[in-house]
Amino acid sequence: MSARCSLVVNGKSVRVSTGDTALDDAVSDGMISQAQGLHGTAMLGQGAAPAGRRAEPRAQRAEPVRLKMPAANPLQAPGEPEPTQESLKRSGSITEITRLCPGVVQAVVTLTNPLPYQPGHQVVLTLNGWHPVTLTPSLRVDGAAELNELVFHLGVEAGVVAGSFAGELELGKPVKVQGPVGRGQYRPGGGRLVLVADEAGFAGIWAIARAARYIEPAREQTLVVGARDPLDLYMRPALDWLTATGVSRIVTVADRNRQRPPDVRPGPLTAHIPMLRANDAVHVSGRAATVGAVEVLAASVGARCYTIPLDPTL
Repeated sequence: MSARCSLVVNGKSVRVSTGDTALDDAVSDGMISQAQGLHGTAMLGQGAAPAGRRAEPRAQRAEPVRLKMPAANPLQAPGEPEPTQESLKRSGSITEITRLCPGVVQAVVTLTNPLPYQPGHQVVLTLNGWHPVTLTPSLRVDGAAELNELVFHLGVEAGVVAGSFAGELELGKPVKVQGPVGRGQYRPGGGRLVLVADEAGFAGIWAIARAARYIEPAREQTLVVGARDPLDLYMRPALDWLTATGVSRIVTVADRNRQRPPDVRPGPLTAHIPMLRANDAVHVSGRAATVGAVEVLAASVGARCYTIPLDPTL
């Protein structure tokens, strides 16, 4: 038997030796060539032979998208266009001063002409002998107010009126008012209404809550009201009215234990806010710490949050 024989590969006759592999014979016959591979090792099918079609280079990875925080505006809910409003000037005088509790004084300003505004709006009030302050018009705790009256609830630090803005109030004293300002006003619409008030911040929340009971009596409403001292929970007549009109969830909170009634829960206020939903409309008014905490809670679930901050200079 001959040591060599013919092998036909793809129609081409190749002389091979018995015992050789087809790959060895293809290399010896020049059908494929060797090339130096990594670390000098021989690689078959590369080198002088025509290079195979190269894969398309992978596109450069796009830069990661960086989400920008909305412009700092604590008075506007994220993603909502700012409503336009006309700021008007009015003059009037102080016609009523009442001590509602140790930490809150009620002042009523009677204007020469009514000032149009929505519940939860604020105004800038100028009083002789004091710098301009931002206040929230409200109602008396029994819900009374005339069209040309602005009812204010003024916080008094440690119950001391002397030296405070409330101490500058005098019956008949002239005042100037400009407004409305702010973006915390009541907005009729869908979703549960969650109202949070801290001490004198109840002024704006009371105005919103009462308006909502008339305009949207079927809308679900939840109210959480707090104070550092239980003696400063002056809003009980207003809460009784809301209960009588169908508001089933009203929570009162006090930080201090002194003389705290059984129905008043221990603080902090934010611990008693119900589990928020994405379609809630949250209104909060009070001290900066309370407002900021509620904003964070609302943002965590994507709920709308409208703030009515108390003037920090008072």
